[in-house]
Amino acid sequence: MTADRVWLAGYADRLLSAVRPYASPSGSLVTLPGTPGGYGTAVDGLEGYARTLLLAGFRLAGEGGADPTGLAERYAAGLAAGVDPAHPERWTRPDEHGQAKVEAASLALILDLTRPWIWDRLSPTAQQQTVDYLGTVVGDDDYPDNNWVWFRIVVETFLRSVGGPFSADDVARDLAAHDRFRRPDGWFADGPERSFDHYAGWALHLYPTLWARMSGAAEVASAAGDDLAARAATDREHLARFLDDALALVGSDGSPLLQGRSLTYRFAAAAPFWAGAVAGVGRPGQLRAAAMRVVRHFASHGVPGDDGLLTLGWHHPWRPIAQRYSGTGSPYWASKGLLGLALPASHDVWTAPAEPLPVDDGDVLAVATGPGWAISATREDGIVRVINHGTDHALPGSDVADSPLYARLGYSTATSPLLDATGWAAPLDQSVVLLDAADRATHRTGFVPLDVPAVGTGVALGSVAEAHWVDQDPTVPDHGSGRPGTAIAAGRITTVSVVRGAWEVRLVRVEEPAGAAAALRIGGWAAGPGLASTLVPLLGEVAPVSGETTAADATPLAGPTTTPWLRYAPVPEGWLAVGVHLERTGPAAGRRPQLDLVPGRVVVTWPDGGQTTATLP
Repeated sequence: MTADRVWLAGYADRLLSAVRPYASPSGSLVTLPGTPGGYGTAVDGLEGYARTLLLAGFRLAGEGGADPTGLAERYAAGLAAGVDPAHPERWTRPDEHGQAKVEAASLALILDLTRPWIWDRLSPTAQQQTVDYLGTVVGDDDYPDNNWVWFRIVVETFLRSVGGPFSADDVARDLAAHDRFRRPDGWFADGPERSFDHYAGWALHLYPTLWARMSGAAEVASAAGDDLAARAATDREHLARFLDDALALVGSDGSPLLQGRSLTYRFAAAAPFWAGAVAGVGRPGQLRAAAMRVVRHFASHGVPGDDGLLTLGWHHPWRPIAQRYSGTGSPYWASKGLLGLALPASHDVWTAPAEPLPVDDGDVLAVATGPGWAISATREDGIVRVINHGTDHALPGSDVADSPLYARLGYSTATSPLLDATGWAAPLDQSVVLLDAADRATHRTGFVPLDVPAVGTGVALGSVAEAHWVDQDPTVPDHGSGRPGTAIAAGRITTVSVVRGAWEVRLVRVEEPAGAAAALRIGGWAAGPGLASTLVPLLGEVAPVSGETTAADATPLAGPTTTPWLRYAPVPEGWLAVGVHLERTGPAAGRRPQLDLVPGRVVVTWPDGGQTTATLP
């Protein structure tokens, strides 16, 4: 057995051992310590069971049923109690609370994956009660139009395999929704909006990969008018392309990108790499290296803590990272990042020599068309940055407030967006905003991406936003997207980013500013300890006022953050440009890019002499 597999198995076993004291007497509920989630203690306990069952199932499958710690017996007993409607520790059903639909998919996946060791050993009564419990999803139209469609597909496929009810119409409708979510470059949007995040990998690629290997999947697909073999081939091709971007988005230290909701799932970000191994796409040694580096990143930062438990947080407990649906058991969706343990030690993903990640081999510069990101990684400091002109968790023309998890102009593997109350209310980091006389900042959600042709050694992206102030409704449940409210038009802001290495040259033009627009503010990276965030004016007739804003505890990363900003008052006319820089070493002063603005285009000369010419809208 390889050293990587031995280490990962030990890590998984520690996680499973640590939750045992928090199981109810029957084992059906695993209620972990901490403030209950927004859905209540009963749902927290179900999540704790179902999400640790994922990990237990992976361990059983990868060891061919070898079970020295009694995982199968323990989880089978919990299952029998949970599905028994008369048991005092019975589970909340999918027709009683939506979150149970999510957990039902984990139950179904593992009951299929570990069929000889759990399902086949259940009593006929427990089996029938399991079918009755899961069968409540059949014909239920109250599934969100996003990755949740896979929860019903997986459950109904398992039900079909054991002679239970299923609906071909449900599966056909859900597969059609999944197909609507496909985007270029192997990406999926998590629903009809521009919702690009880790769900693309740990849900919308993962579930199709596992579903295609479930008992009865071909029959269910056929009943729904679909060809499983053809669909699986398309899914493998889409996954293979996605992995090109996913591999490029892992920092040299193993950190995933700090962007999007549900970040408390942490090393679930490794799931698409294991999915590639399961599907037989990608290079096994590189996939293992990426997945292991992501998991080891968190282990090296003290995850789990001394008590062996996963908490709501990132490197350390940090409650504000949670969305409303996040409970004490929620972080154990991280189990998906340990999926490789379901593959035997003889699998290529374990035996192939490790290969470097893209950031190890050199600087990376690419455009991910699906999410509208310029990906720029620098080998020298191992940081991966994305410059964002395509993602906001909304539709074009929306006038809600910005979600700092989606609508910022940049994200990286070394920084987090500011996620405190001020960060949600008033964009500062990685933003371009108009300010009124009270310094109230505008939002860009609903922007329209622009095609910015570029030649030379960099890439360019752009967008135009109908900037708006928003009187936000604080009572709306937080699911990660921007908050609705009353919007007031502030002016049109066009932003173009020319990107190479650690630099972004950000060009900005304001048109038709509202009378209340008193100033324009541009914010740089929110940098924590050991990082240097630089923001320098490169073009503009009026010199801006510069400053920095320090926040003590505004991100899930340790330490305070400092965000540089430039303020232009009054609002300037025509194009202005600033240089935005992030690195682990010293400030970038003296090594800034230069630019020439000529009618219709900008020529950027980078510190090493390379040039990029971008056509301006």
